[in-house]
Amino acid sequence: MNTATDVPNLNKSKRLATMALIIAVLCWIALMIAVKVLPEYAWLIHILMLSAEAGVVGGLADWYAITVLFRNPFGKLPLPKLLRDHTEIIPRNKARIAESMGRFVQENFLSPTIVRNSLAKTDISLSVGNWLSDAQNSQKIVEFVQYGVPKIFEFVGEQQISKFIQQNSVQWVKNTDINRISSEMLRAVLDNDFHQDVLQRGLDMAHQWVKTHPEQTYQITQRLFDELGVGKLAKGATFIGIDVQQRTINSFINKVEQILANPEHPYRQSIEQAARKLMHELANDESETSLRLNAGKNALLDSPQLLNFIGSSVAILCEAITHDLQQPQSGIAANLHAVIIQLGHNIEKNTAVREIFNERISSIATQLSADYSDKIITFISERIHEWDSTEMIDKIESEVGGDLHMIRVNGVVVGAFIGLVLGIIRALFENFI
Repeated sequence: MNTATDVPNLNKSKRLATMALIIAVLCWIALMIAVKVLPEYAWLIHILMLSAEAGVVGGLADWYAITVLFRNPFGKLPLPKLLRDHTEIIPRNKARIAESMGRFVQENFLSPTIVRNSLAKTDISLSVGNWLSDAQNSQKIVEFVQYGVPKIFEFVGEQQISKFIQQNSVQWVKNTDINRISSEMLRAVLDNDFHQDVLQRGLDMAHQWVKTHPEQTYQITQRLFDELGVGKLAKGATFIGIDVQQRTINSFINKVEQILANPEHPYRQSIEQAARKLMHELANDESETSLRLNAGKNALLDSPQLLNFIGSSVAILCEAITHDLQQPQSGIAANLHAVIIQLGHNIEKNTAVREIFNERISSIATQLSADYSDKIITFISERIHEWDSTEMIDKIESEVGGDLHMIRVNGVVVGAFIGLVLGIIRALFENFI
């Protein structure tokens, strides 16, 4: 709730409660005077006087009850301990209120069980998909990207910031030995036979290209022979009916076909053995291969030309992206808009993916609530502990003070009504029983 709006409402409630109490007091005084002036109507005035008295008592009682919640209405007057200990109730119990609020939030909002059960009732991924597939929502994301990405590039492109990032990133790469990372990547490739798939695909493509482009293949072979210095020899052989180039091409095609047809071909085995040997050597930090790899990496990073090339390339790329995003008809923005909408539709349609997303989201949220709920509650409690008593009173009064002071109005009205009923009952008892 807006505090600026609450303060006028609070002051209005206070004024209304004070006016109701003053009216009750004035009526009570007026009726005491009236009973002297009009003794013949004393029975009726006593009924009304009892109503006014009850209204005054009710208003004062509620004023006292509400006031002692926040402050001591007696100031520095000497009071019995029983009364003094039951004033300023909220400031005195600030620590207990803080702990109670923390427990309430934890038990009702942040406990793993509550989080898990709440998420189980909601298909979050479907909601996300619906939101993303809406063109207006995807446009909001695109507009955010169009505004935010150039700002980020502008910040990162600042000379000092760019230099700082470059120095630290280069130092991080230098301090990282990439031999073990390379070894694990090779292990993943070999254990899953990715290399065989790549080799098979590569050989298929090479075989197909050679078969379908004989003239280009012949030219490449001729150029290769010339580079090796045997071009004239090959041409000379053609005069005696031996086409060395074509034989070489045919031999290559035959060898590729043999490798493709035999998964256990020696060439395949040789590649497998060489790759595994390299993998084991890279796993050893002290091996010659690992030392050469890391030394080569560091030599590249020490090259000013390479760093300048990378920095220039990144700057050019960032500038191109920024320029495109700032155009009214941005190609990147248009493609991003279409991709986001398509992503939303795909999430909506794919139930299996949504179930996986929901399960992962629930698992992560539950784990986060288990790991961090105590820290959040501690933060809330500590923040309340740090509140100044005046600040705390102002916050509570700004939120509920208006309703509390309306209780004072109700105290006057209800008290007056009860007093009126009691006065009528007493008059009936005294005059007719």
